[in-house]
Amino acid sequence: MIGYEPVMVAMPLAKHISEFIMRKRRLPGREEIAGIMELLNLERKHAERDLCFYRGHFVVALCFSREKHLIIDVISSTGELSDALEVIAYRDEQLDSYIIEILPANELEFEGNIGIEPVIIDSETFELESTPVLGYFEEGEEGITFIIDRETYDRWKESERLDICPICGSDDLVWSGEMAYCPSCGFGIMIEGRKHE
Repeated sequence: MIGYEPVMVAMPLAKHISEFIMRKRRLPGREEIAGIMELLNLERKHAERDLCFYRGHFVVALCFSREKHLIIDVISSTGELSDALEVIAYRDEQLDSYIIEILPANELEFEGNIGIEPVIIDSETFELESTPVLGYFEEGEEGITFIIDRETYDRWKESERLDICPICGSDDLVWSGEMAYCPSCGFGIMIEGRKHE
């Protein structure tokens, strides 16, 4: 798993948070977020009350955690804000659901949620009620590829939105079998384990 850009950290971060909520039936606390960040190769450098600062080679993250919500800003370590992202997790009382969104700081470039849809988890059954397309990034001979699991692919296929890139939001995703390429952002998309079949 690599994290050269904020999107490469934000998408697996949102996936880990959603899996935590479905498993533990609550938002992760500060130490649990630190454990997730460690999996994403980000080291905690500073912690003060509700604020934690994490640093990796290519990105930094600021985490504001409260009992009812989490806000994690993921920024390039160069300080460039045009590709900065915000991962927000909270319990929506009106919808009676947990919501996880990945929102760009620069809304002019991408309108909507990265991952196609926000994660919506029913707060009674703790089952997924939306079709987020989240995964992680790997670098190989074919370049940088976004890896999703089979369950995510099957849900995405059922939604009939396979033409929309989950990374940049363009609607010109090109498929070849069960692999895809986005000419807009340049990322490939692959189903986990497919290259070993």
